[in-house]
Amino acid sequence: MKKYLSLVTFSHTIFAMPFAFIGFFLAVTTTHHVFEWQQLVMMLLCMVFARNSAMAFNRYLDRDIDAKNPRTKLRDIPAGRISPAAALTFTITNCLLFIFTTWFINPLCFYLSPVALLVVLGYSATKRFTALCHLVLGLGLSLAPIGAYLVVTGAFALTPLFFSLSVLCWVSGFDIIYALQDEDFDRDEHLHSIPAYLGKVNALWLSTGLHILSAIFIAMPVFYTHVGLLYYAGIVFFCAMLIYQHLLVKPNDLSRVNRAFMTTNGIASVVFAALFLLDRVWMR
Repeated sequence: MKKYLSLVTFSHTIFAMPFAFIGFFLAVTTTHHVFEWQQLVMMLLCMVFARNSAMAFNRYLDRDIDAKNPRTKLRDIPAGRISPAAALTFTITNCLLFIFTTWFINPLCFYLSPVALLVVLGYSATKRFTALCHLVLGLGLSLAPIGAYLVVTGAFALTPLFFSLSVLCWVSGFDIIYALQDEDFDRDEHLHSIPAYLGKVNALWLSTGLHILSAIFIAMPVFYTHVGLLYYAGIVFFCAMLIYQHLLVKPNDLSRVNRAFMTTNGIASVVFAALFLLDRVWMR
C-alpha cells in the first residue's frame, strides 16, 4: 500500500480534493438538494479512483523519460519498486472502479465517466506533442468542483463552472512554475513544455497571467450566489498565496520551486476551501 501511495503521490490530492468539497457543498447549500452521506462517500471514491488512475498511468507512460531525468530517476518504476505491469494493472483497476462508482450516483455522471477518464489520462501523453500540456493538466483537476456538483444535482450550473475555471488557470500556472526545473531536459529530449518553448522569463509571465485569471474566476461567484465575509476573506487569502509563490521563484533562482509548488498551493487550496465551507454554514 505504501508503494502505491508513493506511486500516485497521494499527498498531491491536497490540490483538487478541497475544490471537490466546494462543488459538493455549493450544490447542497444553493439548490433544493439535501446532504446525503452516500453521495459524499461516492464523490470521495470517484476523486480517489480518478486520481489514482491518472497518476499511475502518468508514471507508467513516462517511465523511460523519468529514468533519464536526474530529478525523477528515483521514482517508483525507474527505481524498480513497482513494475510497469503492476502500475498498468493498478491504472485499469482504478478506471473500472471509477466507472462502477459513477453507476450508483446518477446517469449523467455515469455517461460522462469515460470523458473524465479520457481527460485525466490523456494529459500524460500531451507533453510529447504540445506545450499546452499544462493546460490539459489544469483541465483534469478542474473537473473536481463541477464533477462534485453533478454528484449532488445531476445537472450543470454556472457557479461551479467559475470554480472549475479558477482551478484550470491556477493549476496550469503553478505547473508551469514546476516545469521550470526541467526546461533544459525537456528541450534536449524534444519534449514540449511552456518553459522549453518560451524560456524561463516568458514562462513566468504566462504563469502570472493565468494566476490573475484564476483570481478573477474565484471572485466571480460573489455575483451569482449569496456569500459572506468569510468567502471574501478566502478570496484575499487565495490571491495572497498566488502572489507569494511568484515572489518565491525567479528565473535565475529555482531553489524554492518545490516550496512554491507544494506548500504554498496546498495551503491556498485547503484554507480557501475551509473558509468557503465555514461561510456556507454561517450563511445558513
